[in-house]
Amino acid sequence: MNPCPCGWRGDPNGRCRCTPEVAGRYLRKLSGPLLDRIDIQIEIPALTSTELSARSSATGEPSAAIATRVSAARARQLARQGKTNRELSGREVDEVCRPDAAGEALLREAGDRFGWSARAYYRVLKVARTIADLAGAEAPSGSQIAEAVQYRRALTVA
Repeated sequence: MNPCPCGWRGDPNGRCRCTPEVAGRYLRKLSGPLLDRIDIQIEIPALTSTELSARSSATGEPSAAIATRVSAARARQLARQGKTNRELSGREVDEVCRPDAAGEALLREAGDRFGWSARAYYRVLKVARTIADLAGAEAPSGSQIAEAVQYRRALTVA
């Protein structure tokens, strides 16, 4: 979604003329229950033309390697529980997605700090379980919980 009515909030060239109040009113149109149903909420800043052209020549992990890791994670999920993490019920999340002690403490702290609903809490656990599956880990660790929490940042006005 656009970050404000004009769509230019955060633009490096300063094209946005929306006030923080206007941008806030725009973002508040999204209800909490709707946002609860979105697993990953991150802001992607606009890139300058220089950054865009530099990225086209940048090297990163090849798509084939990523596809292999994703396929292995999906196979791990299907072997463990017969379905993907997205499809887990609340009870199944409790069984399959339980993090280590450090992850549990971090998850509780984040839930209290951000005022998450039960739905948001379980969605973070599912994302953390998927991150752990991509890494080939048996259970979500504290660092994987921290990564999942970062993906759950609510949309705000700066």
